[in-house]
Amino acid sequence: MHIKSGNDLIEYNKGKGLKIWEVALHYESKRTGKKQDDIIKGMNNCLEVMKDALKLSMSGSPDIHGKIIKQDSKKVFEYIKTNRPVSGTVMANAIASALGIMEVNASMGRIVAAPTAGSCGILPAVLFSLASTHNLDDKKLTEGLLCSSAIGIVIAKNASLSGAQGGCQAEVGSSSAMAAAAVVEMLGGSVTQALHASAIAIKNLMGLVCDPVAGLVESPCAKRNALGTANALISAEMALAGIESIIPFDEVVVAMNSVGKMLPCSLKETAEGGLAITPTGLRIKQEIFG
Repeated sequence: MHIKSGNDLIEYNKGKGLKIWEVALHYESKRTGKKQDDIIKGMNNCLEVMKDALKLSMSGSPDIHGKIIKQDSKKVFEYIKTNRPVSGTVMANAIASALGIMEVNASMGRIVAAPTAGSCGILPAVLFSLASTHNLDDKKLTEGLLCSSAIGIVIAKNASLSGAQGGCQAEVGSSSAMAAAAVVEMLGGSVTQALHASAIAIKNLMGLVCDPVAGLVESPCAKRNALGTANALISAEMALAGIESIIPFDEVVVAMNSVGKMLPCSLKETAEGGLAITPTGLRIKQEIFG
């Protein structure tokens, strides 16, 4: 058994009636020789780390901040309590969660790279925001993680998950695509719908550059996690409604890889272009590093 493309997920599933998360479980078991129960336990552990990171971000601890970003997540959570969010409560909570987990990352807290530290806020923010509104238990969330892992595998094999290789589209874009597929499956969508959601998510962020201010995974990374979170929910919503990506998932991934190769090195995590070299970006760098 192998997973090299979205089409592999569809072909392997023919006549079996499996979800992507089940295909991912079979794949990982055969690849590693581990029992499926042990693989699920590993994913459960990841889920617990994500929960702990979110709790820590909401704790109000003064230690949760980076060299640039502070506690913007708290501002959003407080705003939701007294205001009617423009984007709705689900979206606003998800955005706040994504910001919070990135703040934990910036403070050297424990997070799950999903698939990278620079995009660690998206998947948990999406999962936990839906858990409360759609009554999803931990078993369902773990299935979502397994589904997202299969999408990540395909992207890694045909493009990149690294900002240094493909720009922020490879990090936030990939994570958003992984989360979009997870949402579709957790809410009862088909394998095909999940792949459409992933394709839409990647297309929406294709070409996104990686230009970290002062070379730190903080700005604009945290707010781009909020963007990736919103994008995942939007893409899943469209796919669940029956909207299809005009360009198939596998072709979208190849296109993302091609675009990543076209991006100059100055826009791929080197902090030599984009926001990193604005007057304010350079001033922040000087203040931090001298």
